[in-house]
Amino acid sequence: MTIEKQVSTSRAPEYQADRIFVDRWSPRGFSREEIPETVLHGFFEAARWAPSAFNSQPWRFLYALRGQPEFETFLAPLIAFNQDWARHAAALIYLLSKKEFTAPGKSEPQFSRTHSFDSGAAWANFANQATAAGWAAHGMSGFDVEKAKAVLGVPDGFAVEIAIAVGRKGDGAHLPPALLQREQPSSRSAVGAFVARGLFPERFRG
Repeated sequence: MTIEKQVSTSRAPEYQADRIFVDRWSPRGFSREEIPETVLHGFFEAARWAPSAFNSQPWRFLYALRGQPEFETFLAPLIAFNQDWARHAAALIYLLSKKEFTAPGKSEPQFSRTHSFDSGAAWANFANQATAAGWAAHGMSGFDVEKAKAVLGVPDGFAVEIAIAVGRKGDGAHLPPALLQREQPSSRSAVGAFVARGLFPERFRG
């Protein structure tokens, strides 16, 4: 069974939702195909239109293409587990968020309580656009945050949120057997597990 067929049969929505959300998943088995920068910038274009508090747009993306000198620099902060497969990606990206913003009508910057949340919305747009274009984006929390800030030259006032590997889905031939077995879409909790009408339900504690 192909991965594409696997996605369609292993993810059955309970309610009507566009397949772009249901079919998106995070593979590790990338092909060696290079990604044109214009295509990658199409994913950033989708991120551009994400909602944010006061339209502050706190997200910032840094990227390096495989084969460029910066790629090894971007690879270095990742934990060894992620380095092993992410080195095959066509691009590595770090998503940052600006912690402060200047509200409309104000002259002084203030802390943005939603800087991470808003940047997460940009990441979701990015990932879904990558899927729509026939590519895959795999977000990672497994990296040394302080090392990433240092090697990327990130100043104070910015949070390093996630690392992202982007590439074309391949056959996973470079993956070890244990990872290759996991190279398939994961399931999701039922809607009732995270949605409730009314006050906080006891089941949410689980």
